[in-house]
Amino acid sequence: MNRKVLAALCIIMVFLVGCGEKDQPVNTPLVEPIESEAPSEPAVEEETPDPESEEAPEEQPEAPATTITERVVVDGKMQSYLTGEWKDEAVAKRRSMAVMIPNNQPALPQYGISRASIIYEAPVEGRMTRLMVFIEDYDDLDHVGPVRSSRDYYVYEAMAYDAIYCNWGLAVPFVEDLLAGDRIDNVSQAVSGIHNPASEAFTNLSRGKNYKGNSYAKEFTGYLTIDGYEKAVERLGYEREYRDRFVQAFTFAADGYPAKYEDHESATLIYPGGTTSNSSGFGYGGGSGNPYFEYHEDEGLYYRYQFGGPQIDEMNGEQVKVSNIVFKICHGEVHEPTDKDYLAFGVHGEGDAYVFTAGKVIKGTWTRTADPEVNMFYDENGNEVIMNQGKTWICCIWKEYADCMSYE
Repeated sequence: MNRKVLAALCIIMVFLVGCGEKDQPVNTPLVEPIESEAPSEPAVEEETPDPESEEAPEEQPEAPATTITERVVVDGKMQSYLTGEWKDEAVAKRRSMAVMIPNNQPALPQYGISRASIIYEAPVEGRMTRLMVFIEDYDDLDHVGPVRSSRDYYVYEAMAYDAIYCNWGLAVPFVEDLLAGDRIDNVSQAVSGIHNPASEAFTNLSRGKNYKGNSYAKEFTGYLTIDGYEKAVERLGYEREYRDRFVQAFTFAADGYPAKYEDHESATLIYPGGTTSNSSGFGYGGGSGNPYFEYHEDEGLYYRYQFGGPQIDEMNGEQVKVSNIVFKICHGEVHEPTDKDYLAFGVHGEGDAYVFTAGKVIKGTWTRTADPEVNMFYDENGNEVIMNQGKTWICCIWKEYADCMSYE
């Protein structure tokens, strides 16, 4: 072999052996490292799993809903459309009774109001308030009351919840046509202006003495009996379960996901009429005796007070408590003619609203587009306010006196 060729081959062999030595220095380029969100491990191309293969990945469970959406029946129970609480399926599906209840001191105490899922309070003539209680769970009740007369804005609000409206008396010029037509199912005592009476649903009861030690006026002795109500509903042919037009009263927080609103202002004492004398209907010293609510954090409930003490249900001797309070601010005026001081409120359209829940206040707006539509409540960013499960008290606040209301 040519010596030059042999020498070249030797040089090449020496070079190859030297490259394999561990301690041999390596020339490394001076390049700054680049941070990346990519994983440090080398990417591995994944094979598309065979859907029929046993090794196919399991489907990930959906995140739990934080609000109640569709109602389901579990062990014979279902979440109420009015409170979000679990109740017997038959109770949760049936339409509530919306009963007119007086709230002036000579009528107290009321019977059965703590059973209400929703309590609606609004001013009437005399600058006092009257209640309308929505009761769906009444199977073990004997009677509710006392029952008083109707005003048109209460009828319109009862329509929002697809309730069966119950009253004893009415402001004839403004309510007669409403109750005579087919816009709302009603169980009404037989008085002038009622064209489809249901007197079998009502009775007068002896009540003893009122807060002054006097006998109760006859207007405060009339009650709705549950047996009579059931007979009237049957005779009048009213549907007992919610009709298709009704969706739900509010959107409620789901079990285990309470609405806390931690970033909102605290409000633990709530005065719908404020703490000074005024003619709002809720006004201090007026016919409704300075009503207010006090929040009890340990229970997550608002206790109701008026006339200098707790508002008590005569049925069980317990103070009325609710989970949510709503101030629905509505334009109000006195109906013409004004000789009877009948009031009118604009309960359709839109306006300001304040929702109190979990010890917080959520400022926003309300909207309601038509008679069958529910009241919707939104925060200042246009998001629907989520209510906590339980009872709700709605105060219709006269807009012209809205500056009187207060909370702290």
